[in-house]
Amino acid sequence: MDTKWVTSELAWTSHPESGWEEVSGYDEAMNPIRTYQVCNVQESSQNNWLRTGFIWRRDVQRVYVELKFTVRDCNSIPNIPGSCKETFNLFYYEADSDVASASSPFWMENPYVKVDTIAPDESFSQLDTGRVNTKVRSFGPLSKAGFYLAFQDQGACMSLISVRAFYKKCASTIAGFALFPETLTGAEPTSLVIAPGTCVPNAVEVSVPLKLYCNGDGEWMVPVGACTCATGHEPAAKETQCRPCPPGSYKAKQGEGPCLPCPPNSRTTSPAASICPCHSNFYRADSDPADSACTTVPSPPRGVISNVNETSLILEWSEPRDLGGRDDLLYNVICKKCRGGGGPPACSRCDDNVEFVPRQLGLTERHVHISHLLAHTRYTFEVQAVNGVSGKSPLPPRYAAVNITTNQAAPSEVPTLHLHSSSGSSLTLSWAPPERPNGVILDYEMKYFEKSEGIASTVTSQKNSVQLDGLRPDARYVVQVRARTVAGYGQYSHPAEFETTSERGSGAQQLQEQLPLIVGSATAGLVFLVAVTIIAIVCLRKQRRSSDSEYTEKLQQYIVPGMKVYIDPFTYEDPNEAVREFAKEIDVSCVKIEEVIGAGEFGEVCRGRLKQPGRRELFVAIKTLKVGYTERQRRDFLSEASIMGQFDHPNIIRLEGVVTKSRPVMIVTEFMENCALDSFLRLNDGQFTVIQLVGMLRGIAAGMKYLAEMNYVHRDLAARNILVNSNLVCKVSDFGLSRFLEDDPSDPTYTSSLGGKIPIRWTAPEAIAYRKFTSASDVWSYGIVMWEVMSYGERPYWDMTNQDVINAVEQDYRLPPPMDCPTALHQLMLDCWVRDRNLRPKFSQIVNTLDKLIRNAASLKIIATAQSGLSQPLLDRTVPDYTTFTTVGDWLDAIKMGRYKDSFIGAGFTSFDLVTRMTAEDLLRIGVTLAGHQKKILSSIQDMRLQMNQTLPVQV
Repeated sequence: MDTKWVTSELAWTSHPESGWEEVSGYDEAMNPIRTYQVCNVQESSQNNWLRTGFIWRRDVQRVYVELKFTVRDCNSIPNIPGSCKETFNLFYYEADSDVASASSPFWMENPYVKVDTIAPDESFSQLDTGRVNTKVRSFGPLSKAGFYLAFQDQGACMSLISVRAFYKKCASTIAGFALFPETLTGAEPTSLVIAPGTCVPNAVEVSVPLKLYCNGDGEWMVPVGACTCATGHEPAAKETQCRPCPPGSYKAKQGEGPCLPCPPNSRTTSPAASICPCHSNFYRADSDPADSACTTVPSPPRGVISNVNETSLILEWSEPRDLGGRDDLLYNVICKKCRGGGGPPACSRCDDNVEFVPRQLGLTERHVHISHLLAHTRYTFEVQAVNGVSGKSPLPPRYAAVNITTNQAAPSEVPTLHLHSSSGSSLTLSWAPPERPNGVILDYEMKYFEKSEGIASTVTSQKNSVQLDGLRPDARYVVQVRARTVAGYGQYSHPAEFETTSERGSGAQQLQEQLPLIVGSATAGLVFLVAVTIIAIVCLRKQRRSSDSEYTEKLQQYIVPGMKVYIDPFTYEDPNEAVREFAKEIDVSCVKIEEVIGAGEFGEVCRGRLKQPGRRELFVAIKTLKVGYTERQRRDFLSEASIMGQFDHPNIIRLEGVVTKSRPVMIVTEFMENCALDSFLRLNDGQFTVIQLVGMLRGIAAGMKYLAEMNYVHRDLAARNILVNSNLVCKVSDFGLSRFLEDDPSDPTYTSSLGGKIPIRWTAPEAIAYRKFTSASDVWSYGIVMWEVMSYGERPYWDMTNQDVINAVEQDYRLPPPMDCPTALHQLMLDCWVRDRNLRPKFSQIVNTLDKLIRNAASLKIIATAQSGLSQPLLDRTVPDYTTFTTVGDWLDAIKMGRYKDSFIGAGFTSFDLVTRMTAEDLLRIGVTLAGHQKKILSSIQDMRLQMNQTLPVQV
């Protein structure tokens, strides 16, 4: 309502009729206006009321009234009684409809609600011109359909020039690519009204919830959440719109970046493209980013040269003329064996025994040595040039071919020689024919000599056996044999040593003759023992299954009394053999990477899907090995898979397999939706029951019990290395040992010690001092994990340096119980932190203890105090001194509640004095809705009050 522009009669209701009078006049611009005036100052006890018409509220909760008026100075009016005033009163009355009349409601302060007594800043005398005063007042909250305004005069000489009733609102706006609707202010001047937002067209949410706060002055503040332009769209109109990319351009990722022209050899004819399709016969590899140029397959290799040497071959070639626009060129060599005839030769795949050095497929060199071919045979060798997009082309790879015919080759080496009998002067020997005779064996030549003299003699035989006569008794002879064909002699066999017998008795000769019978009897006895052992093992397995069925027996083939069941991959001469033995190779086509979720020590960590033939599709986590890795980095990267592949337990992260035959090299594991335990707990501070937390600890202990039974020592057990799935199941992970081999000064978690790296805060004293890592040191680390869980991800030992932690532990200081931690759990932590490692509980005992606590939930209701345990005061850092902080924001950061800094500042709580007056209702009003967070902040406020010597209780 605004009477300034009304020129017709207002017809407001006045009481009594001799009071307020409606008159016409002119404003300062000589515009006609309607005003009300009253000036009954000559009469005492004035009570003149004026009421406006009914004003509809329209969902407004607080109304503002602007009054323009003039008041005459009482001193300028002669001969008036003492009742003259220079003020008047403003009232309002709420109703659900226009129900007021001349007599209702009663003309008194109740039922009218007084807003304020209005006094002028300036009054005027009779000689002066009227001085207009302007006053603004507000009232609320309003709850009915509308209201009346009323003005009470109690003896003033005044004129009410105009009345304007209005409300405040925050106009619709766009912030962070989110649209926020027009929003009315709250019922109080300090109210903050939340306005939910929606992303503008072609935008997507990047953080939720989307909301702005409308303050009492109609101004927006404290934005929460944001949107960003979707793929195929770019910011426009001063970042208030997301415009589709025009044809010929694209945008592959959501965000604020602009659209880009299509990369070379690609195009798009439609708007809003997120990727530019390649031209015909051009492709992108699966690992190529969307902004890379499209490339094609390479042309064939050039200048293939062959060099045949009997049954071996060296192939060399030059680089293709056209690399297809890529630098990941590889070569494959295809071998075909051909039969001659009248027509074209019939060719088939070469035998598996043909050997390629360095390899047959994926060559980076432009040469290869091929051996073990057949003699006098025609071969065709195709040298293919392939790159990262060769698999995308419907045509086979381009190649250059060369035809060769092998020559006659000498026989291969004769296998091991065998002794049939010996006497004082002779040896009877035999051998098997060469594996590759390469023709008809004409005869064998044997070379032998007495080991002490070294003078060799030779003898030939057309059979694969011979008797050497004329030897000295009690002498050791070295013997070698080789085969001969028309192509010549082959290589001599490896030297073998045999000994003639003594001439003193025939018993030895008889024993020699009976040796086959003795050997046969011994063999039969050994077979019997092996059979008995197998039966015993089978019975043992059945017994284990019945008594401990929760654990799988995947590695039972390694269970031998006194032998460790865990196989260290670094004991293999070739670590790749450990990968092949314990990790399943996955075809890269079965793996689909969807998004990067982090960065690991060796490369990126991604989320994706695994779809193998005959199996349902799985969400998986994928660790990739970064480009340009060294062979040592590849070995260390895959060693984790070699370790993980040996474990099978519901509380150990499951290995799905590895990808080693293509780039990038990957380790594929099951996907854990809630990621690392420490960050998950910090994100959900105070949101779990004690039973839920103990259940998590029980799962971790069960996994460590399994590892201990496998004789595996983890060395780095910490909440950051525990993963959590959507069902709150905790699984032990991170089995890579490379961090103990190399120093990384950028990571303060791991500190060098005796040439390796140790996570000091989680490591037992004997492991720090002597690098003595055992299952008992893992138990110490488990106690730290318990403390992390019960403190919702607090950093162990807070801001103490690693050296301070070492000194404190050596002086028998131990971490105090976290807030609301049951006494039984803190006692179990202290048991894990016993200095003598032999006195610490085993993981099997820890599992049993936690099972008992879960079954007897009442025992978890006894809360530990900060004084429980050994020597707590030094480490009791749970109550920060507020005087050490310069701002409220610093204090919130210190108690891990920094996410609410903007809320505190926006609500005006910018000093510690104001913070100490906060209540739970204040926290709820500024957006602290989680009960655990409210409890933590209010507890810290109580400590602040005690430090400030205040006695006001915290209202919860």
